[in-house]
Amino acid sequence: MEQPIVNVATHLRDMARLQPYKRAVVCPCGRDQEGRVAYTHLTFKQLDIESDCIATGLEESGIRRGIRTILMVKPSLDFFALVFALFKVGAVPVVVDPGMGVGRMLSCLRESRAQALIGIPPAHVLRTLASRYFKHVQTPITVGPRWFWRGATLRQIRSRPWEPYRIADTRSDEIAAILFTTGSTGPAKGVYYTHGVFDAQVQTIREQFGITPDEIDLPTFPLFALFDPALGMTAIIPDMDPTKPAQVNPQRIIEAIVNHGVTNMFASPALLNRVGRFGKEQGIKMPTLKRIISAGAPVTPANMEQFSAMLVGDAQVHSGYGATEAMPVSTFNSDAIFNETRKLSEQGFGMCVGHPITGTRVRIIRITDTPIAAYSDDLLVPDGETGEIIVQGNQVTRGYFERPKDDALSKIADGNAFWHRMGDLGWMDKKGRIWFCGRKNHRVVTKGKTLFTIPCEAIFNNHPHVFRSALVGVGPAGDQQPVICIELEANAPPKDNSALKQELLALAGESPMTEDIDIILFHRAFPVDIRHNSKIFRENLAVWAEKQIKK
Repeated sequence: MEQPIVNVATHLRDMARLQPYKRAVVCPCGRDQEGRVAYTHLTFKQLDIESDCIATGLEESGIRRGIRTILMVKPSLDFFALVFALFKVGAVPVVVDPGMGVGRMLSCLRESRAQALIGIPPAHVLRTLASRYFKHVQTPITVGPRWFWRGATLRQIRSRPWEPYRIADTRSDEIAAILFTTGSTGPAKGVYYTHGVFDAQVQTIREQFGITPDEIDLPTFPLFALFDPALGMTAIIPDMDPTKPAQVNPQRIIEAIVNHGVTNMFASPALLNRVGRFGKEQGIKMPTLKRIISAGAPVTPANMEQFSAMLVGDAQVHSGYGATEAMPVSTFNSDAIFNETRKLSEQGFGMCVGHPITGTRVRIIRITDTPIAAYSDDLLVPDGETGEIIVQGNQVTRGYFERPKDDALSKIADGNAFWHRMGDLGWMDKKGRIWFCGRKNHRVVTKGKTLFTIPCEAIFNNHPHVFRSALVGVGPAGDQQPVICIELEANAPPKDNSALKQELLALAGESPMTEDIDIILFHRAFPVDIRHNSKIFRENLAVWAEKQIKK
């Protein structure tokens, strides 16, 4: 059956018609001698026109429908105009986090076999010096000054007089983009996004959160910002390094919220903690904020509570659950967490992430590390038992770019449909809510039982001097020795404090889940992912812990 015509760029065209003079994207562009920030912006009409001009130039330069195009441009007006121009053409943006390190980034770019590259000058320097990773690139375009390499500049590309561009009539199952995962729990993989998946995500986010076109968003993660023009929200690009959210200047984030009357904000748990701590200490209130969406890693109730001190009225912090391959899956608001599930989470039941969103099906299946060829109800675990979370829905991606082995491990055929294996462990309560218990490949399997990270760590996180903890296993699977790594709060006693260690061991002994843990190691600062600075690299900690034990 022929798939319907869907192109995510049509959402921008619709918004340019409905609200042409509303600001679509606002970017900081400098500060005066007094430190006051100046901004530049594009309205929805301007963004639509500019992306039309760029689309025409891209097509003339050889970047046409289906051409994989590496995009290495900082969050800016150009970034938005380029992405929507590529969508209009039907080309395929390839997006990789630069913070993952040059080596891993180059491997991802080589894997994409992209035929074009649009980037700032340092990106082209890298392309020139490491040319073997870019051997398929035939069309280079420079955003900014071109130095010693060939190719057009963005200024030349968009210099054509404006004419309305006919948006490509892409199909819902046609590839729209390749977005690479962070590789925080394995090799970074290119996720195959279709126009249908993007369209479903736009509809789902709008309906789930009740977002209206009069809203103003502060997306502290650049990729999430791309949904804003499609949703009709004004995107305020924050004055921050997007690869280091845990080190953000909280005053700059609060400044943006106050300057523009921001109503919606996305923040990783690390950024939420840093801004919330500063705001609570300073007694700051932000009355315009209606909702804060936090994702990328579990956000603790304490973190939510701290940030909520700045909110007014019925504003909520929402904990979002999902992944690059399936987003969003569920959400849960702070009021429900404080009133219904917080005490259970602190007792080791896991982190409740709410009901599946409308149109999304979630099941819990038995834990296995091997591929599952076909779905059957025999895979399901009994109600209330912990297993692997699988999901099905229109916003769920069909696979990875040319990685059939990873597809086999992550997808389960179900007739004409499929299930995505999240790689996460959890259980569902009698109310149909999902409880997240950690990553599957982070579970610790001893001779006697299996320990799950989030429930075990919650026991230790109850101690007032513990900032966060991480469960790791030392030794071969099936005979692992459980170890708890502790990162202390800044004002905690010295890490060689034997009394503190005894207090933590006493906490462990009070719970059946942690009673067998008798090794506690103190770590100065956990290694974390580059995208959200929140996912703990437990694999690295396990190697470190093994070395500490052998000393």
